[in-house]
Amino acid sequence: MLLLATSCLDKYPDSAIPEKDAMQTFADAEQHLIGIYGHLMNSALYSGYLTLLPDIQCDLAYAVEGNSNTYGDFWLWKIRPTDLLIQDVYAQLYAVIGACNFYLDRIDAVMARETSDANLETLDQYTGEVYAIRALCYSELLKCFCEAYDPATAEQQQGVVLRTKYFEKEPVRRATLYDSYKFVLDDLTRADELLDDAEDTPNNYYMSEAAVQAIRARVALYMQDWDAAIEYSSILLDDKKDTFHLASFQETAADGASTFDYMWAYDEGPEVIWRIGFTSTSYGGALGTVFLNFNRDYTYFYPDYVPAQWVLDAYEESDLRSTSYFADSESGITIGYANGLDWPLLVKYYGNRAIFIPQRIFQVSMPKPLRLAEQYLIRAEAYCRKASPDPARAQKDLEALRKTRFASGGTISLTGDWATDVKTFSEERVRELYMEGFRLQDLKRWGLGFERTPQSCTQDEGNDLKIEAGDPLFVWPIPQHELEAPGSEITPNESNK
Repeated sequence: MLLLATSCLDKYPDSAIPEKDAMQTFADAEQHLIGIYGHLMNSALYSGYLTLLPDIQCDLAYAVEGNSNTYGDFWLWKIRPTDLLIQDVYAQLYAVIGACNFYLDRIDAVMARETSDANLETLDQYTGEVYAIRALCYSELLKCFCEAYDPATAEQQQGVVLRTKYFEKEPVRRATLYDSYKFVLDDLTRADELLDDAEDTPNNYYMSEAAVQAIRARVALYMQDWDAAIEYSSILLDDKKDTFHLASFQETAADGASTFDYMWAYDEGPEVIWRIGFTSTSYGGALGTVFLNFNRDYTYFYPDYVPAQWVLDAYEESDLRSTSYFADSESGITIGYANGLDWPLLVKYYGNRAIFIPQRIFQVSMPKPLRLAEQYLIRAEAYCRKASPDPARAQKDLEALRKTRFASGGTISLTGDWATDVKTFSEERVRELYMEGFRLQDLKRWGLGFERTPQSCTQDEGNDLKIEAGDPLFVWPIPQHELEAPGSEITPNESNK
């Protein structure tokens, strides 16, 4: 349905189902919602660019000598407003938003014709899910295409184009950052009012009240609203502890593996709040391809990117996340390059062992955008960044997370001085969230840069890159065709220049 016209902010083209005939009944609304979830599988979003590009752009991975140049411009910090990957991320997020707006514009008429109380209750649930999805998509646009939120200047900072209607024309101009984030919060409030905890369950394919609370905590962190971040993460960590708990190396899953290993091998775990649902015949991109490229000859691995040495060194010996995320020649990984590369590879996204590996489809894993582990990291950071820091509570949260990931130990120390503790949080978020798409936003909101140190068998160009804090490309450029589209009043980012 969501073919793109001149601008990705445009409505459906004339070749789509006529608007007056679309979404008339309960069944139509249900199918439209399924279509919205289907759009989220797109490889420009969580199963591809939106997850991988922010981490590859930074200091977490190195391009291998002789690589295929996939994502090369991002690794080299040569991102332009004409880049097709930038255009795809922007377009697909707005495509989902457009589908949400179409649903929201039509749902009142559908409900007015509906006579079944049960169906009306279900339609309220569906509408809550749509508000949550729209909020999530706008939050991703804000993360990628806007500066870090500063409460003191947000009303002067540029936000995103807020499309709220499908059938009505709206100005194609950017709202302020303050208004953009407020729009996200308003959508989340509407979603929370329509959803209830009866749908809360681990490994949910659909938006639930818990998913809304997880997004709300993340957005609060990005807005520097420390009290709200603590409030919403605490609902998940404390009030819903009987529903969700951390996957652990001390807990055994169905196949005898730990529940942490099982979570990455089979895309199921007690801490997964929301995942993108893949099936054997309907799935999105392959997150693991650029780290493995096993399907090049089904014998050897030809990675485009390998983990940075500092990342590997950040894991303590008893931290079992490293053995779950990475594998080397001692684990049977044989690299096919003739350049002598012998390096641990990222196997976190090797592929779902139940759905895809039996079909010899490698490197396809279900994205898990909302996990309980992130909530521990959010609350701990918020405790440390309050006007009156509480490092003891923050330390307790970090240790609760780490003890499920360690063979033994897992203690950590915080000072209560953010200038010192930011390094601890930076490393812990990388250890837990490696290649899940958070690094660019973290460095941007913390006001940090980075410097790469050359590694063996990696591409010479870019392996000693130094990026200062505040570099314009921490904010992706607005796609050029959006700036030049008829009727556009969109102002560019500094990175567009």
